[in-house]
Amino acid sequence: MNGHQGVDHDQELDAKFKELSLMKKHKRSQVVRVSSGLPHQQSSSVSEQEATEERRRHNSLREEDRVRTVAAMSENFKDILDLVGEDASRQGLLKTPERAAKALMFFTKGYEEKIADILNDAIFDEDHDEMVIVKDIEMFSMCEHHMVPFIGKVSIGYLPNKRVLGLSKIARIVEVYSRRLQVQERLTKQIAVALTEAIQPTGVGVVIEATHMCMVMRGVQKLNSRTITSTMLGVFRDDPKTREEFLTLVRH
Repeated sequence: MNGHQGVDHDQELDAKFKELSLMKKHKRSQVVRVSSGLPHQQSSSVSEQEATEERRRHNSLREEDRVRTVAAMSENFKDILDLVGEDASRQGLLKTPERAAKALMFFTKGYEEKIADILNDAIFDEDHDEMVIVKDIEMFSMCEHHMVPFIGKVSIGYLPNKRVLGLSKIARIVEVYSRRLQVQERLTKQIAVALTEAIQPTGVGVVIEATHMCMVMRGVQKLNSRTITSTMLGVFRDDPKTREEFLTLVRH
């Protein structure tokens, strides 16, 4: 190799090196743009942060409202203790008004809950057309006439129409409506209607069997009495065989 050829070879290597460097630099700039220059991702992140902050503010306001409500109810419970002839200032009763207020807030927490929120993403497309039953769901509610408990079990069945509901959400529907001042007849229908509106099944059946403290602790004082109510919608109402199948299954 002569001197001239050596110079040409060096120049050719320099040119290839510069070309390779430019290609690497171009790729690095593309990576940077892809990883940090996507406006949609940035916008999405900001939106999520704003939503989270809004939820925090909402929860904070709800907690402040709850504190004020408990304080007001505690004063009323203190007055009730005085009116029934108790001494609200004695040691055993000092915290009773607050405890009673918090307990009543829990017994009626269903007023703050919405069916749409508790169902969330638990509705699924499913090609299933056989009866689905969840039975013996424990239920605790408050009689709206005397504000004493009634306690029992709820059995729910439905015939799907291309959609099914997560099983735990069926129990949650019961919880939402039972944690209010209620009568058993209305509670039974509310559960059936809520399930119907949620997934539009072919039919729904609800049976509640409960013991009412207003009949046990006061009034007629019948310890062994039980109240049974039912609501049948759709094919459960129209087809005697479907209704009988449901009632037979929940009895066993």
